[in-house]
Amino acid sequence: MLSKLFDFQKAILHIDGDCFFASCEVAKNPALRGKPVVTGMERGIVSSLTYEAKARGVKRAMNLQEVRRICPDVIFLPSDYETYSLFSVRMYDIVRRYTSDVEEYSIDECFADLTGLQRPMNMSYEKMAECIKRDLDNELGITFSIGLAPTKVLAKIGSKWKKPSGLTIIRGREIDQYLEKLKIDAVWGVGPQTTAYLNKLGVRTALDFAKKDEEWVRYYLAKPQLEIWRELNGEVVHEVDINKKTLYQSISKTKTFTPPSSDRAFVLSQLSKNIENAFIKARRYKLASKKLFFFLKTQDFKYVGIEIKINRATSTPSDAMALIGGRFDEVFKKNVLYRASGIILSDLSEHKPSQLDIFGEVLKSDKYFKIFGSVDDLAMRYGKHALFLGTSWQAMNYKQHQGDREVKADRKNSLFQGETIRKRLAIPMLGEAW
Repeated sequence: MLSKLFDFQKAILHIDGDCFFASCEVAKNPALRGKPVVTGMERGIVSSLTYEAKARGVKRAMNLQEVRRICPDVIFLPSDYETYSLFSVRMYDIVRRYTSDVEEYSIDECFADLTGLQRPMNMSYEKMAECIKRDLDNELGITFSIGLAPTKVLAKIGSKWKKPSGLTIIRGREIDQYLEKLKIDAVWGVGPQTTAYLNKLGVRTALDFAKKDEEWVRYYLAKPQLEIWRELNGEVVHEVDINKKTLYQSISKTKTFTPPSSDRAFVLSQLSKNIENAFIKARRYKLASKKLFFFLKTQDFKYVGIEIKINRATSTPSDAMALIGGRFDEVFKKNVLYRASGIILSDLSEHKPSQLDIFGEVLKSDKYFKIFGSVDDLAMRYGKHALFLGTSWQAMNYKQHQGDREVKADRKNSLFQGETIRKRLAIPMLGEAW
């Protein structure tokens, strides 16, 4: 493509934190540096791990008992997502020193558009990437892997190329050199099913795919794969999105609890709490759902659930609980141990006043909507779940984890005056890394 004649028709960065959660723990406590550290103690499985733990054979989602067997000196820590989010905000702030065009893609990664900033910043794109990496590494005490390329898909390839702490620059004229060494399943957006299909068509590497002509791609594949093909050829399809996310195709909430339980009221209460959390998010973005899927996860990791369609979109948990309560026993079975519950809201649309019906159900639903609007206002003043459904009482008043996993992150054991576990003060983080 013509864009391959230019090194950087666009200059896009992808920034990815290395072993982010575990690295945040090491940055907070430098005494952990060089040791096999694992987070996720409260869940009983590995959530994040340092490279030292990886070198010993530890993997994500591995059971903690198995981790102890292969790595006896492992250091288990509970997850502290509030602290990780503070590191994340600082990451975005550091990148914004160089460009305002930053897409907050996830808690540990972002995209940034440097296009046109060479003269204002008085440095090349390559130098800007080096400076951003230097500032991130030095100020956060965490290493980051960065890719600089003409498109987002190529920048993602670059950030994965050298891990940890790599900086890979893919210029337009060098694209083929990287794609020929990359298996097609390593390309962002190409999943297992698409990989299997492309393999049957003789496509093994990213370069095999990029070299196909557009007519071939349109014939065999759909629009998302065509867009990936164009980006692999250096053509910008996906711009860096600097807007906060306000639209969702679905909203899901799930929580594991320990020890596992066969108590119907307790398991229903855990589900009720998840439903409240899902609808809090839906109302925040002024969304309503016309389809629910609730599920339970057994102690032997089997999922059972039911999908429920709603005749009118709702954004209140009371509507959902009225429907789910009548179907709960189709999923819940006596004498079965359950370890998690969850809810998925789908078929989302903008919340709008409904047309009145002869049975008064719409008026009742609108009344609940106003009530939960007041609940949201109280949450802003007094913290999340200042008020909650009666069905959520057990989940709200019992610890999520008990026994060996009843452990708090250090931050939660030393709160500042006026700070709660769920509400942090806007103060700088202190430590040896800063």
